[in-house]
Amino acid sequence: MQKEIPLQDLSHDNEFERYESQFKALADKKRLQIMNILTQKGRTCVCDLVDVMDMKQSKLSYHLKILWDAGIIHKEAEGTNSYYSINMKEINHLLSHELCCIFKPSC
Repeated sequence: MQKEIPLQDLSHDNEFERYESQFKALADKKRLQIMNILTQKGRTCVCDLVDVMDMKQSKLSYHLKILWDAGIIHKEAEGTNSYYSINMKEINHLLSHELCCIFKPSC
């Protein structure tokens, strides 16, 4: 007897899209290094990240935008400088029991 496959549960589609964006942002060594620096140093100017990462500002800005678009980091502008910090609320959410419960409904 063949087991019936249930219809697709669309109730989580928006969540899945957000997680997809965030996991794609995390799936890069340079971006993980940036996050590690921000975790250690806290709020950091992009000008300081350029030196620490030994990367051109245009390339660094590309990586920062991906992290920012995914909601993983915060950005604050002060004059001509931009400061970045980890969005701990989103990091905690990504590593949360909530996400696990989507795939383990018995939680």
